[in-house]
Amino acid sequence: MSTNGNIPFRKMNGLGNDFVVIDGRTRTINVTEDMVRAAADRETGVGCDQFILMDKSVFADLRMRIWNSEGGEVEACGNASRCIADIVLNETGAEEVSIETLGGLLKCSRAGDGLISVDMGEPAFHWTEIPLAEEFYDTTAIELQIGPIDDPILHTPSVVNVGNPHAIFWVQDVEAYELGKIGPLLENHPVFPERANISVAQVVDPGHVIMKVWERGAGLTRACGTAACAGAVAAARKGLTGRDVRITLPGGDLHISWRDSDNRIIMTGPFAYEFEGALEAVQPS
Repeated sequence: MSTNGNIPFRKMNGLGNDFVVIDGRTRTINVTEDMVRAAADRETGVGCDQFILMDKSVFADLRMRIWNSEGGEVEACGNASRCIADIVLNETGAEEVSIETLGGLLKCSRAGDGLISVDMGEPAFHWTEIPLAEEFYDTTAIELQIGPIDDPILHTPSVVNVGNPHAIFWVQDVEAYELGKIGPLLENHPVFPERANISVAQVVDPGHVIMKVWERGAGLTRACGTAACAGAVAAARKGLTGRDVRITLPGGDLHISWRDSDNRIIMTGPFAYEFEGALEAVQPS
């Protein structure tokens, strides 16, 4: 689905968060918004939440570029990182793989039982790093709400950047909110100059959080690895949980450990191959 001619792809997913993965390490592939949108379309294309290009890197084992289904390039995708890591670990037989992304350098390794662990780096909490359009000293709970002033639907989210910006609203029941309707409004709120991923999160106990996520540029997805990391870190920072948490998403569970020793976030979860094929050429619109 490009002017590059037919391009082989792998269809993969992490907890149902699905990807079209193409390999540009041995051939030059010009990824366009038209190409991404055509491949991502679930009626006329392959269908995916994100479009992934594996590319060469000058300082890591490979570079991973990520586009959301609407065609915009983004910084990070935790679930895709596990899928890409498995491809390269199978190729090399190595113990670890390093992946360059716009959101930073990721290191991935096998965790047994068909799982991959990804070092997602350190979270950022300062309002300029998230980023926010105005100054907030306490990013565990910023002044933001949707709905009537005296009876808001959602309010006072925690915000954090884990390679991309996230806002987490703490609720009693994640199923009580129509995130498909609320998410677009909050994603595009003026307080988020680069837009944001929007989550509702329910703390079950100090070791378990349930989340639903509206992904920036992709919409509702069955899982979002960076959102799970953001939710775990924000919950621990607020004292709602410990630093080791099971995050339950619609597609399944991720284990998130926010290490006290070096401030780094370790995400562990599964990956899956679905099928392979070739993208057909399509002319730009």
